[in-house]
Amino acid sequence: MNIKKYIFLLLISFLTTPTIILAQGENQFIVLSGIVLDGTTSEPVPGVHVYIPSAGRGEATDYSGYFSIPTLPGDSIVVSAIGYTEQHFIIPERSPGVFSIVIELKEDITQLPIVEIFPYPTEELFKEAVLAVRLPDDALMQALRDNLNSKMIWSAASKVPMDGSMNHLYYTRQQFYNISTQNMPPASMLSLLNPFAWANFFKSIKNGDLKKGSWDEKRK
Repeated sequence: MNIKKYIFLLLISFLTTPTIILAQGENQFIVLSGIVLDGTTSEPVPGVHVYIPSAGRGEATDYSGYFSIPTLPGDSIVVSAIGYTEQHFIIPERSPGVFSIVIELKEDITQLPIVEIFPYPTEELFKEAVLAVRLPDDALMQALRDNLNSKMIWSAASKVPMDGSMNHLYYTRQQFYNISTQNMPPASMLSLLNPFAWANFFKSIKNGDLKKGSWDEKRK
């Protein structure tokens, strides 16, 4: 929704909101209405607090950034929202029964100081800790190199037995295989049902491969 549509809504509010006047000689109420926008994107900002400190009352903008609140001439208005700079303005002394405005909020950017985090509270303690460090000797470094040898690590890993989770995984896979193959013939029967195996069998008979002499020679 662009600025023209916002201005159109304010004009409609000005024409449809009646002027409230008290008895003669008393102050005139002013209906303050407006739309709160983001100063960078011109998008409506919902949940903005429009507050009158002297009267102790306020109003929050709706999802379209619109608000409407009764005020008196000279009232100080505070407009605040999280992440935006707080704004103040005063209702003019001579105003009509309806006073409409468009408020553009500016982002409240706070530059925090740089915080450096150290493991030690003081520099002296840090120096003492550095000087107190004991470096490993050559024997210890050689032991570390031997323990981190890739062949030794793989050899040790191959000797590690299956743990509980691996056993459970193996059992569930076997159970799934048994359930999925319970109505199928065993593997030994598959060759009997294979037409190519029968073709090779008959071919061996014709070629005489199954004769006693040739069979004994093959067995030897």
